Amino acid sequence: MPDLSLVNTDVLILAGGQGKRLRQVVGDRPKPMADISGQPFLDVLINYASGFGLKRFVLGTGYKADTITTYYECKDGPQQIVFSNESIPLGTGGAIKNAEGFLNSDPFLVMNGDSLCQLDLSDFLQFHIKKNALLSIALVPADCTEDFGTVELDETQKVIRFEEKKARSSRTFISAGIYLFRQDIFPMMPRQTKYSLEYDLFPSLAGREFYGYVAPAELIDIGTPERYERAKTQLRCE
Repeated sequence: MPDLSLVNTDVLILAGGQGKRLRQVVGDRPKPMADISGQPFLDVLINYASGFGLKRFVLGTGYKADTITTYYECKDGPQQIVFSNESIPLGTGGAIKNAEGFLNSDPFLVMNGDSLCQLDLSDFLQFHIKKNALLSIALVPADCTEDFGTVELDETQKVIRFEEKKARSSRTFISAGIYLFRQDIFPMMPRQTKYSLEYDLFPSLAGREFYGYVAPAELIDIGTPERYERAKTQLRCE
């Protein structure tokens, strides 16, 4: 029987990207370490997930990895933090394949390291299990789509189309950057090869055991200077 709680679910946070668009304002550190009210954005993500009982976090590092490892090796806390470093850029899918040996739970949760969507992760897990999904993706409605993957669902919430960063004139769903995977996703991914979730894996799974969970939550993204400034306001500590 699948574990219906999140306590034993591993979390992989994709934190290895170069963040080129943000470097003009955050040039001395990797994007997920951008400051939010005196703490790195990664802490915001980990604290959010920990609120649902998640305890074990795998940080997929790459660009300026030492900044992340040094911070978390010196940081006390109840979470278990381990590192999966890529020596060459592997893309979002390649980073997940690279972390295969660190991800023990089935399913496991994956989160983008540069965005936050405060959905109910427990409900997301229940959805994933009920659908018997190979992969579930959290989605939010959006009008502006050119910077995000757009998704089309059928009446069962199965993903029947995924297109990365294509502008649409009509209201649609975009990826919230949070995913649940079964372990048997790994044989579908090439090893030590640059491989994208958004351009390679997701489109290839459309129409299969790939389901979209629509969340009544806002997507907060720090990928550009403008969105980073907005995120600092949205996440400012009281």
